[in-house]
Amino acid sequence: MSPNIDPYNREITYLRISVTDRCNLRCIYCTPVKDLKVLDHANILTYEEILKVIRAATDLRIKKVRLTGGEPLLRKNFMHLVESVCRIPQIEDVSITTNGVFLKEMAPELFEAGVRRINVSLDTLNPLKYKMITGRECFDAVWEGLQIAETAGFSPIKLNVVAMRGINDDELFQFADLSVRKPYHIRFIEYMPIGRDTHWTPEKYISSDEIRSRLETFAPLHKISRSIYDGPAERYRFKSAQGEIGLISALSHHFCPSCNRLRLTADGKLRPCLFADDEVDIKTPLRNGCSQEDLKSLLQQAIGRKPKRHHAEILEKGACLRPMSTIGG
Repeated sequence: MSPNIDPYNREITYLRISVTDRCNLRCIYCTPVKDLKVLDHANILTYEEILKVIRAATDLRIKKVRLTGGEPLLRKNFMHLVESVCRIPQIEDVSITTNGVFLKEMAPELFEAGVRRINVSLDTLNPLKYKMITGRECFDAVWEGLQIAETAGFSPIKLNVVAMRGINDDELFQFADLSVRKPYHIRFIEYMPIGRDTHWTPEKYISSDEIRSRLETFAPLHKISRSIYDGPAERYRFKSAQGEIGLISALSHHFCPSCNRLRLTADGKLRPCLFADDEVDIKTPLRNGCSQEDLKSLLQQAIGRKPKRHHAEILEKGACLRPMSTIGG
């Protein structure tokens, strides 16, 4: 059997890496309501340690890496890591998830380093609502950064929109119109119950089926076939639109049968599943001088512990104990 096949015959080809748990925003679905704690710098993986993990992962046929946070562009000398990952020949795709606040300064440099795809978290097109959701007045900086990223040549630029009833679901048509006017992939993500102490309630949850139904009243949606770099989103487009609509149904429609990823947290834990707190410690062996073969064994251990499916939909709150800010977006 191939070394990257899990117990349910899924091929694991994708590693999402959180390079920091720190963020300059305080989004209501990501940050705990109280007692926000951040890791000491000594407790997060160094760039050299991250690169060792990636190189071991390529021996297991991992070929796609996403760098996330917290906010990855916050971390000092982040470009060094980006350039190093982009130079690993076995990695076919390097992408970044960011809140976009620093894109206007860093987008050209990221593109020059070899990154071609970015995801930007943007839950509203209303500056006042942006401040309510994120706790910061940064909408204009993010919007300017998107224009600079577009000019630099990033494609696709995906906008991650966590859909929350009573908060931003009144903007579905505005985002739909944006996908018509701009070459952006708007990805509506179901609001997930992650973390013990969050703002999540069932009343704020809105399913992707409802989102799609409401978008169909804006204009007919046309299904798009999937590509090799697609994540779990179901893809659609409005007629003559420059961009796309994506629906990520983490709760209402399991994409677990096609899950192809592992997550590496900033503090060096491999998570086989976003919604489960089962973790494999990789930092301690790294700092005890483990070999490349040892790292491969730890990665295979995490692959072997991937569950068949998650059960987050049966929980009203707290699908896992870690808040999203400590797992990686």
